[in-house]
Amino acid sequence: MPSDLVIVYHRQPYEEVEENGKTVLRENASPNGIVPTLKSFFGRVSHGAWIAWKLADDVQNPGFEQKIEINDVYGKYSVSRLPLSADQVREFYHVTSKEAFWPILHAFKERYNYDPVDWQNFRDVNRRFAEAAAAEAAHGAVVWIHDYNLWLVPGYLRSMRPDVRIAFFHHTPFPSADIFNVLPWRKEIARSLLACDDVGFHIPRYAANFASVARSLFDVDVTERVKVPEKWISEGTALTERSMPAVLSFEGREIALSVTPVGVDTGFIDTRARDPETERRAAEIRAGMGDAKLILSVGRTDYTKGGVEQLESFERVIEANPDLRGKVRLMHVSVSANRNMAAYEKIQNEIEQVAGRINGRFGSLDWQPVALISRAIPFSELVAYYRAADVAWITPLADGMNLVCKEFVASRVDGDGVLVLSEFAGAAVELGEAVSTNPFSHRSLDRMILAALDMPEEERRARMERLRASVLSNDVREWHPGTIDLPDAGALIPAA
Repeated sequence: MPSDLVIVYHRQPYEEVEENGKTVLRENASPNGIVPTLKSFFGRVSHGAWIAWKLADDVQNPGFEQKIEINDVYGKYSVSRLPLSADQVREFYHVTSKEAFWPILHAFKERYNYDPVDWQNFRDVNRRFAEAAAAEAAHGAVVWIHDYNLWLVPGYLRSMRPDVRIAFFHHTPFPSADIFNVLPWRKEIARSLLACDDVGFHIPRYAANFASVARSLFDVDVTERVKVPEKWISEGTALTERSMPAVLSFEGREIALSVTPVGVDTGFIDTRARDPETERRAAEIRAGMGDAKLILSVGRTDYTKGGVEQLESFERVIEANPDLRGKVRLMHVSVSANRNMAAYEKIQNEIEQVAGRINGRFGSLDWQPVALISRAIPFSELVAYYRAADVAWITPLADGMNLVCKEFVASRVDGDGVLVLSEFAGAAVELGEAVSTNPFSHRSLDRMILAALDMPEEERRARMERLRASVLSNDVREWHPGTIDLPDAGALIPAA
């Protein structure tokens, strides 16, 4: 059945688990992941389609159905699973996407490595995604493509199906031209994105950067600029823009640039935060702290997240302020982003070494300054820690958005707590009442965490009130494919 909406994303829209020798499809564990958010859009169309990849020992005879039909609470949709071999996945995802693209997107040129890239494999995989989308789309359908590992899909799809409307959303930062143009495939990538009807970003800075890249490579005109709304102007934050390009013109076509920052499911989080069991668990955590204050840091094990830099800051603060010993504790949650890559293993080892050194230098029988957690925490438990924490310390060196800080704010139904947020997280332009810090500055990191710990209750509550107003006004249901309209059926994201 042709689909009015085709979503193209590398992951399948569920988790596959073995139960009693059979493969069972289970909903994703996180309520705020991109997957349940995207699936909610299927409730707005009569039939949708999802394109993803699935690992196969033999791509010619994969041993699984390559297309399945699903009818669940989200709507009716098909899932096309493109069989990829382990080598194809490694080249496409672990090498090209993570070793070449990821460091450039986050402006870590020193970590960039394109020598091992098999560009033809990346092209082939993207072409297969485009072919699958072309096969599923009804005439005039919306095809919504997600993230940098599918950069070439729009270009291929436009040549196959000129009738469809193509939207693309970037979930990462988009760098300036002097960074992006390090990529030897820059023109091929940019030309593909210029085949879209709408290219979406989290914040105005990323849209402006994309326009600068396009203009540096092609004869592209900015035909419309708009003022950035006040809600996205955070004074003193590195990523703030005052105006942004809204429409580009290229080879007789117009490409809209849209800014649609992703939010969290505030209703779901509110319900969890007010649940009596969450209240009980939060009180239990607080009681275990005694008079000490709890700093909570949650992120992935990735060099962009600044985990090592944050721990070193905590070490300096404890060393310079002996009165804090026994009076503060850092719970540092750092979950491995990808266990198959040496770069992430190295970061995890560094995090463990610094945490161990801090505990060895300053810990006692009664007090361990750092609790290091390297596994995923169930969301219900995490909400209890959000409720119990005095400070959420979120200090990535670069981050497209960062939903952890928004989860923390949405969880604080008590109206208390302090958010310390890196000015290089996309969310910083929305959350101007956070305590802003520069993670590249030792002085800034150290001073801002001390300021958060010492903040008077009146100021904490005033800041949190404004933070909650911002987060609650941008619920995940407000997210959409830019300027491209979908039929409105009032679809809701069900509670997990």
